[in-house]
Amino acid sequence: MYASVRTYSDPSLADALAARADEIRAVIGQVPGFRSYALVRGDDATVSVTICDDQGRAEESNRVAADWLRANMPDLRAAAPSVVAGSVVISA
Repeated sequence: MYASVRTYSDPSLADALAARADEIRAVIGQVPGFRSYALVRGDDATVSVTICDDQGRAEESNRVAADWLRANMPDLRAAAPSVVAGSVVISA
């Protein structure tokens, strides 16, 4: 498994995305090898965690999500996220 963790400096981004949760699930859920997605609203950041079978599928999931955001939420001007990605070494 492979994880992509993206941290955005705007905590209100979580609310904007959560309002369209069903659409986001449909978009990323169609990617073959997609396992799970979580969106976290922290006190000072929004964090998304995507788990896929491998790196290529995680990158594809991120690409389709970014394409969806540009097409469906063009007024959303989130700063580029900090990204940590790599192989999952423990899953429970």
